[in-house]
Amino acid sequence: MILVTGATGHIGRDIAGRLSEAGASVRALTRHPATASLPSQVDALRGDLTEPESVRRALDGVDRLYLYSAAHATTEFLDLASRAGVRRVVMLSGLGTSPDVVERAVGAAGIEWTHLRPGAFATNALQWAPSVRANGVVRTPYGDATDAPIHEADIGEVAAAALLREDHVGRRYELTGPESLTYREQVALIGEAIGRDIAFIEESPEQARERMIRTIPEAIVEELLGLWADRVGEPAAVLPTVRALTGHPARTFAQWAADHAADFG
Repeated sequence: MILVTGATGHIGRDIAGRLSEAGASVRALTRHPATASLPSQVDALRGDLTEPESVRRALDGVDRLYLYSAAHATTEFLDLASRAGVRRVVMLSGLGTSPDVVERAVGAAGIEWTHLRPGAFATNALQWAPSVRANGVVRTPYGDATDAPIHEADIGEVAAAALLREDHVGRRYELTGPESLTYREQVALIGEAIGRDIAFIEESPEQARERMIRTIPEAIVEELLGLWADRVGEPAAVLPTVRALTGHPARTFAQWAADHAADFG
């Protein structure tokens, strides 16, 4: 039995579907099983990773686990998983993130691991969807900052393979999309996907800070603004990992935009 945490998120939902299609027994952990809308073959159970004891029932009979955030790889949770019989965990963190602390915790629990370290998620662009739908506008600072956004389906495909096959154990995979794109270029590709012109308005860092700080902690806002500033004029790193692991090129941002056109329409 494979337990997929974060199963109603973009990546978790993709993984659960792939595993189910492959014939695996899949259990999904979600706060709201009744509204999860997962494949009928997937057993959805309620649980919250911020409350490790709430997932005890979901771990019953599970031998493999997808953990949607390495931040949830707490000693308490991993101890519960190990005692329940989990022998392998596939963890999601981030490109450039040091996995040492998490990997030591997993090792101490006696659990095999695969570490997925994607760069920018293409789904980050969904933050623009409300203003595109309402006004046909995207406002963001540093329009020439670059990312190599990765489609959630590519992360899901790699994660599913790591859960189903033995040859990914003990590996760390850094994942990116297939091309470096500025935010202006990403917005233009979304416009092409929905058949509308989207106005790109570049905010000053001060304007962006004032807007973002209403909903995001100040320290994170400052970190993001600094990160974006450093990426202006510098092509984002593009890695061949997805092609090497799946046998096909990573999906383009244009394909992602077409797949999510309804979110912006």
